[in-house]
Amino acid sequence: MSRQTHPWGVPPWSVDFRPAPGPLPDRVDFAIVGGGFTGLCAAAWLARLAPKKSVLVLEASALGEGASGRTGGLALEDTAAGPLPGLGDVLAGYQKILRTLRIDSGLELPGVYELGRADPAKDSPICWSDSGDLKVVRTVPGGAVDPGKVVAGLARAAEKAGAHIIEHAEVQAIESSDPPCLRVRRNGRGRVQQKNIRASQILLAVNAFSLELSGLRGSTQPKLTLAMATAPLSRAQLQAIGLSSRRPFYTVDLPYLWGRLLDSNGMVFGAGLVPAPTTIASLFGKPARKRSPRYAAPDLYRFDVREGEAAESFRWLEDRVHHLHPALASVRITHRWAGPILFTEGMRPVFRRHPRSKNVAVLAGYNGHGVALSVYLGQWAAEVLLDCRSLPTWG
Repeated sequence: MSRQTHPWGVPPWSVDFRPAPGPLPDRVDFAIVGGGFTGLCAAAWLARLAPKKSVLVLEASALGEGASGRTGGLALEDTAAGPLPGLGDVLAGYQKILRTLRIDSGLELPGVYELGRADPAKDSPICWSDSGDLKVVRTVPGGAVDPGKVVAGLARAAEKAGAHIIEHAEVQAIESSDPPCLRVRRNGRGRVQQKNIRASQILLAVNAFSLELSGLRGSTQPKLTLAMATAPLSRAQLQAIGLSSRRPFYTVDLPYLWGRLLDSNGMVFGAGLVPAPTTIASLFGKPARKRSPRYAAPDLYRFDVREGEAAESFRWLEDRVHHLHPALASVRITHRWAGPILFTEGMRPVFRRHPRSKNVAVLAGYNGHGVALSVYLGQWAAEVLLDCRSLPTWG
């Protein structure tokens, strides 16, 4: 599917990397399912730490077409549940990974405004009209990053280190043999290829997709969040709305709103969650039902931002943005898009072995905090697969 015609719309950044073509292997040491932030970071780190081992990334669509390429780009500390035992400093670790892999990410960490409709700070630079007066409550660590640059940079680093990345290769099932066997369906150049690939270790890094494959069906909730970008704002407009500091923001109460500045001085605004129903068939070692050749969540792809309730939700968000402040009353909206989020119990990431195979690890469920956390935990997952680090107690 063309990026320009994707039913989820198009964000204001792109992934300027396509992996080198190559055949599907019969066997690998490490197979990573999912070519987003988590999977690509894990692949890059595995290839760096174990250059004599084979590393394969299987992406059912194109790089950046899932959550990683459609996030808003807010880099936040910790997890959505707050700091967890043994987690460490996520933002510092994120910076170190990007620096080590030499990724030009556009990362800036000026801090993030928490906005609220009660108990504002006395010196709040923001006063917006949004179900009350929306003002700064406090500033927390964090910032923003270009998601397209991070996806492309991680992919380049992984491939340069020796990992093999295959797009449009859907893992339809995993047979819990020893070693496990992945059943892969690859679409490319007008032909479909079916292939069984044996892997000594597997990482499932698919987040809101393939919940049957990862064993997360029923215990997690996939949803889509809505976002839009504006035309560039003038310096006077930025000063008027209180964002001269270029700090991103999110609200601590409802109705929820988040946003950040682009390099162009356009603004990204996001709000709203849309349920994303998925299939109920179990795929781990069982025949799959007929479905879309994208992950195993066909209903997720039936969501079209141009139609029905989705289009109405975007009209609501656009009207909301225009009424936040007089300086935004006539700002032009240039992009509208949706991105998937996986919500978990207790808002904690899932990081554990698959219940049906000790050779399969599952890492997913960032609850909207995945920009920095997914990369940070991707490195950790690589070390787990190499048996040089333990899984977290909270995973």
